[in-house]
Amino acid sequence: MSNSPATKLHVLENSNRRPHPPEAWEEPSRPDPLLTAEDVASRLNVTKDWVWDHSSRKHPFLPVIRMSDGTLRYRASKIEDFIDERERLTRMRRSRARMKRPNCSPAEIEE
Repeated sequence: MSNSPATKLHVLENSNRRPHPPEAWEEPSRPDPLLTAEDVASRLNVTKDWVWDHSSRKHPFLPVIRMSDGTLRYRASKIEDFIDERERLTRMRRSRARMKRPNCSPAEIEE
């Protein structure tokens, strides 16, 4: 690279430019609050111990953010997504169970 004044000016001009961040990096119009384990337990109607267990080692796993001091935080939107996914899986299991059931009564099966 040459050290001409034009090259130096070009480098200075380009070094001050910041690339436009993708839309995902931009601030959302409404912030997504971080919840505590207690908040999540209340929302899911489970114990705080259940939340802790399902944040790391038991299935189904809760989407968790581990802070530097070891505390756990949860995005409200991810908890709602978790609920939606559990509901979807429940509906799917029920429809499979209905498909496996015979179309006759238990009395007709015994005959």
